[in-house]
Amino acid sequence: MTSSVLALRTAIRDALLADAELLALLGGPKIHDEAPASAVLPYVTFGDAEARDDSTGDAGGHRHRLSLRVWSEQAGDSEALTIGGRIAALVEEADLAPDGHRLIVIGVDGQEIGRPGKDGRRRMVVRISALTEPEETA
Repeated sequence: MTSSVLALRTAIRDALLADAELLALLGGPKIHDEAPASAVLPYVTFGDAEARDDSTGDAGGHRHRLSLRVWSEQAGDSEALTIGGRIAALVEEADLAPDGHRLIVIGVDGQEIGRPGKDGRRRMVVRISALTEPEETA
């Protein structure tokens, strides 16, 4: 069975890549685990992920916390905020099907934007929480 973290991240990535509006904002399918050295901004990377056991009785489950990071070098915050807002809306609306797992609930816990670093990049973080259970196997 696929790791619940990997299955959830893959389902989220697939949902984001299926959205024409988000792809237009990014200038292409620029959603990475880790951005290649040649990546052109803006782009999105997966950040930290955590899965904790949330089993009850005979039912297994995992409570997830993960983040997506929007990277931009545009002056001001509007590009990062627009992309992050679209990601948040898609996560809230998506009908995700993580491989080998059932998604019980998913939501956006928060969004934060940081001031530019020395390299001029702005970073926005979209924080997500979810609950999954393994699919029944016959």
